[in-house]
Amino acid sequence: MAIQLERTQRKPTDATTAPQPGWRRARTTPSLVEVYRTVPVAAHGWWRKILAFAGPGYLVAVGYMDPGNWATDLAGGAQFGYALLSVILASNLMAILLQGLASKLGIVTGRDLAQACRDHYSKPVGFFLWIACEIAIAACDLAEVIGTAIALNLIFHIPIAYGVVITALDVLIVLYLQNKGFRLLEALVITLIATVGLCFLFEIILSQPPFLSVMRGFGPSSEIVRNPAMLYIAVGILGATVMPHNLYLHSSIVQTRQYDETTEGKREAVRFAFIDSTIALSFALFINAAILIIAAATFHSSGHPEVGEIQDAYKLLTPLLGAGASTVFALPLLASGQNWTLTGTLAGQIVMEGFLNIRLRPWLRRLLTRGIAIIPAVIVAVMYGESGTARLLILSQVILSMQLSFAVFPLVRFTSDKLKMGEFANPRWLKALAYAVALIIAVLNIWLLLQIFRGSVG
Repeated sequence: MAIQLERTQRKPTDATTAPQPGWRRARTTPSLVEVYRTVPVAAHGWWRKILAFAGPGYLVAVGYMDPGNWATDLAGGAQFGYALLSVILASNLMAILLQGLASKLGIVTGRDLAQACRDHYSKPVGFFLWIACEIAIAACDLAEVIGTAIALNLIFHIPIAYGVVITALDVLIVLYLQNKGFRLLEALVITLIATVGLCFLFEIILSQPPFLSVMRGFGPSSEIVRNPAMLYIAVGILGATVMPHNLYLHSSIVQTRQYDETTEGKREAVRFAFIDSTIALSFALFINAAILIIAAATFHSSGHPEVGEIQDAYKLLTPLLGAGASTVFALPLLASGQNWTLTGTLAGQIVMEGFLNIRLRPWLRRLLTRGIAIIPAVIVAVMYGESGTARLLILSQVILSMQLSFAVFPLVRFTSDKLKMGEFANPRWLKALAYAVALIIAVLNIWLLLQIFRGSVG
């Protein structure tokens, strides 16, 4: 089969957004054009509307509970108890805000974040932002590759190096599902998320964490910024929770809905898209908090603060919690990895199409991204074994956090621009809050970089 590279054409029959002020291009061809406006939402009744718009938020939520989250949450809970629950909560609130802005950008302007950046910034700036996002996708794919390989090792005893190679085959799953319709893909993702949630609910019941200690953990602590080791894990949690490529993904897949292009139709779509993502991210909050709580209740409390690796957690869960705990722990890891396979492919397509106006066939795009992730994972697995892959997992999440500002600041800027957004532009209070979140993320990353250069962490 010949490799085919397609540059998007603006034919009269193509799906294009209507001309709008404030953009360099009057019209634009949407990313993922094969699923653009394929899901009807003309349902009557509030609950039916919610169900019609439900889906994109869960695809986004997948990125908030991938194997990279496991590494940072496990390390945080085992080393510092429940203290970093406040970071998970704060990160999730930031995610709800930023994903809401991303969905609004896509619905109101008809452009995803990548297209908006290409329209607004010069070519060198746009190229830099594209590279930054590709690095983020590669980092997350690296986490998924390692996480899936670890899950295969724990469940089927497949060596990690071989498991890493096996993950390249998941592109076949993506190809099959993309040809069967977007709603089927959404349904599979929701089913896998529910599976992960039920498994962790079972683990929490087994671990019996003290309620008051858990509640105190959700309160802020100054020790997080005073302790470099805790800060390193905290920023890793932030990077694992608020992912830059999820902003690009969400701004595109909300356009799969057939909402009216009127002001009222867009307002309704923005409202229901926000409800969808908020509910979905609440599930992500539960799962991330559950991982940290289980680690704190099981490992920190029993004198095993060194447990920061998924394999060690698997081995200790059954002796500490009883039969079945380890297996129930490994199954959602595999489900989380496969979920990212689905959404990571979509995010990669959106970023490449939006920034470069180039369409690669999904299978080729997936193989390229997966190849970038597999090579370092195999090298580390062969040379350093399980401990090396665990450190690589946490490092991938720190890399994600460092790329985050390059997506957040353009998003806040575009959604606050009245010329681009019209009456949907962020009001002053929301603009101030969004920029405050963006600045917090940037300051934390700068601080972390200084600590790493000084040799205090890592």
